[in-house]
Amino acid sequence: MEPGLEMKIVVDAMGGDHAPEAAVEGAVMAAREYNTEIILTGISDSIYAVWDRFDPNHELPIEVVHCDEVVEMHDIPGKVLRSKRKSSMKIGLDLVKNGSASAFVSAGNTGAVLAYSTVILRPLKGVDRPAIAIQLPTLKGDAILLDAGANVDCKTNQLFQFGIMGHVFAEYILGKQKPRVGLLSIGEEDGKGNEIVKEVFQMLKASHINFIGNIEGKEVYRGNADVIVCDGFTGNVALKISESLADMIGTNLKRMFNSSWITKLGYLLLKPQLDQFKKKVDHSETGGAPLLGVNGVVIIAHGSSSPKAIKNAINRAREFSEKNITEHIREDIESNLMDIETSKGTLWNQIKNIAFGADSESDANVKPSPDELNSSEQSKNEPS
Repeated sequence: MEPGLEMKIVVDAMGGDHAPEAAVEGAVMAAREYNTEIILTGISDSIYAVWDRFDPNHELPIEVVHCDEVVEMHDIPGKVLRSKRKSSMKIGLDLVKNGSASAFVSAGNTGAVLAYSTVILRPLKGVDRPAIAIQLPTLKGDAILLDAGANVDCKTNQLFQFGIMGHVFAEYILGKQKPRVGLLSIGEEDGKGNEIVKEVFQMLKASHINFIGNIEGKEVYRGNADVIVCDGFTGNVALKISESLADMIGTNLKRMFNSSWITKLGYLLLKPQLDQFKKKVDHSETGGAPLLGVNGVVIIAHGSSSPKAIKNAINRAREFSEKNITEHIREDIESNLMDIETSKGTLWNQIKNIAFGADSESDANVKPSPDELNSSEQSKNEPS
């Protein structure tokens, strides 16, 4: 890319608990620090009222696109798709779809972002449902957990696809060689977990990725896996518990260091190390989580995001765009589907090709069994 203004990032100015203040201030900070063009979508009068405070002369590369409707945090995603077709979320994602912007950032209703992204940008070939990937600090470097809340109930093939996407993400973004993929379960033994987990275990075990088996919750922050695969319900609960634990540790440390002059002195001596630890566990430092599996870069920020968090979410979107992460994921998944005519093959054939590849030309031409065809047809007819 040419130096200077390289791309445009769309920010949903009306999304989040502190919108539009946090979104607009964060956009101003990002435009000033990264020299990146930003498009703010939302109620223009509200946006300008905040923008005027932080950039009175409007000298920064920021553009405002007015939208008549706002998606509230309590809105039901299904109803939003039908009733709010002029919302800041929809208009922002439309800009990404038509090529007017490179990425989309929102701290708004996660379910609505997921629904809009799936309908407007569409899933990548070979992906049934997109997943939210959370980057976690561990004792052995960063790891990825997915899904972190996009899909509460998951089918076997969807969890398997999460493993493939997580493997690709860890390889390209975290720079992991042969990233270790683990399946979150209630025990490390092969037979532990519910029926879906047991089925996914066998699929991942037979696949080409570096699957290390089941991992328990206690292993997540020890860093024994680079990718942790789970359904969105489990992943979101794990994430929220982790956030509350970090808050509890921080509060107790403050109380301890403020208890006497000796502990206050100790705090001054330890402050650099404590600041480093805080950066590792503070979600605002990463800004947001990518929605993997759609045709475009979508970053979902925390609902309570501060201006700093929005700024970092914009930076993450910029980095994903610069590194063409969506294309890398697309290439990796589609390369495993080259020998299959998707329109003629079954979903199970696609999964087998991603997992195992075609050992020979004859293997690639093997027709599915009646049981596989019946299983595929039942899957198609099941409500999503």
